[in-house]
Amino acid sequence: MKHLISKEGFEKYKAEWEQLKYVERPAMIAQVQAAAAEGDRSENAAYTYGRMRVREIDRRLRELDRILDGAQIIESSAPEDGSIRFGATVKLIDKKTRREKTYSIVGEKEIDPLKGRISMKSPIGTALVGKKTGETVQVQAPRGMIVYEILEVNY
Repeated sequence: MKHLISKEGFEKYKAEWEQLKYVERPAMIAQVQAAAAEGDRSENAAYTYGRMRVREIDRRLRELDRILDGAQIIESSAPEDGSIRFGATVKLIDKKTRREKTYSIVGEKEIDPLKGRISMKSPIGTALVGKKTGETVQVQAPRGMIVYEILEVNY
């Protein structure tokens, strides 16, 4: 199944895959082999930890394979009409509290709400897509309806 991802997000996952595959995994394999050569494996913490770490690395590599294989890289460019699309960074102001927030609309595999990286399918992302600077959007949040004004859109 294809999923949208930014070029930066794809490169980040690719770099992680290469680090795990070509640096961390071979180092752990070497550590496990050295620990196994010491003898009794049942009480050898380095051997036990090394095997567990290799399994974790393999699990993450499989996950990264699925992400990278199913990725559809989207180049972010501003649409002619100035509307919000995938890859946009949007500056908003809460009409009630007057607090400003900035969100970047990214693929589902790249979200990080604490850094303001949200999916197009999130409630805020859904409300923003297709809107333009100066428009207002309403977002249903657990604490009630929030009304934002779009201050700025960048790509």
